[in-house]
Amino acid sequence: MSALQTAQDLTRLAESRAPADRERLMLALADLCAELNDAMRRPQVQALLGEIFLSLVSGAEQDIRRALAERLARADWPPADLVNALAMDEIEIARPVIASSPVLTDADLVRLLIEATVDHQIEVAQRPSIGAPVVDTIVRQAEPSVMTALAGNDTADISPRAMAQLVEASRQIAAMRSPLARHPRLTSELAQRLYLWVGQSLRTAIVTRFQVDAAALDQALAEAVRQAQTQAGESQGQRINAEQADMERRLVAKLYNAGQLRPSYLLRALREQRLSLFVTALAVLGGYSLDQVRKAIDADRADVLALACLSVGVDRGAFSTLLALVRDLNEGRPGGDIAVARKVFSALTGDNVGKAAAAFRSAIDAV
Repeated sequence: MSALQTAQDLTRLAESRAPADRERLMLALADLCAELNDAMRRPQVQALLGEIFLSLVSGAEQDIRRALAERLARADWPPADLVNALAMDEIEIARPVIASSPVLTDADLVRLLIEATVDHQIEVAQRPSIGAPVVDTIVRQAEPSVMTALAGNDTADISPRAMAQLVEASRQIAAMRSPLARHPRLTSELAQRLYLWVGQSLRTAIVTRFQVDAAALDQALAEAVRQAQTQAGESQGQRINAEQADMERRLVAKLYNAGQLRPSYLLRALREQRLSLFVTALAVLGGYSLDQVRKAIDADRADVLALACLSVGVDRGAFSTLLALVRDLNEGRPGGDIAVARKVFSALTGDNVGKAAAAFRSAIDAV
């Protein structure tokens, strides 16, 4: 302190109700405590100081709280409750305390990560020498901006497991890649994984630092790209197939409900080279499941499909054409002799046609 160095001055300020005097008292007390550093660590003194300072801080303006935070940021005497209150304050006030206060423990920092804003979390991630519990909490929460701040913290206690998780996260968070490529805890094995999704300049840095086989990594990169493209194509194909199947189900249901779904529609679907539409229509006409009809068209005998077609009203003459079209669209299946399949139509005529559905279901079970 300067002019406020006597007990009388402090008493006068304490007795005043003016906001300016109370703020001056708070800063004066902080200066006095700094001079009496060792005495301030006694538990009884800590409890009293915490109560006094928290009372003063609660009514202080933002500028005064910021000034107090800056004065206490590197001090080891302030009460833990006071330091934690400042750390949870607005980020401009909290920043110097989070960055430097030796009073904050790993548990305090973890609580900030859980309860405070993203700006507070970023400050925690940038704090020098944060412990493994703090690092693990950051990795577990996976907030991109906080993970990026951690990736640039060379002094953090990052375990091999946490480092591997950061490298994996950088696949999606591009901002992490550059600091990770230069991080002292990056291993050669992790560097090779990181190599697969960084730009050319970082690849050069990785190759130079770890003396890895660039040609082998480039080959692995090309393979990764090929696999990604294949997976993307398969995913798109599955989505399109699902959409097509849904459209076909709705179309067939609409025709069936309108009384317009007839056996002739089966040939129409095949002539339009829409095998899945044929399967859906035959299933609805016969009251079969899609799986039963698919088994029939994939069987090694054609008489099973003949039973299904006969049960929905397909005649013997049309079946030969229908079977040929199905085989053209289904890689030659169903197999078997067409003459054997056509005998179904001779065996089940007249009143016996109604037995075709039951015979089909029995045949499918055998298949």
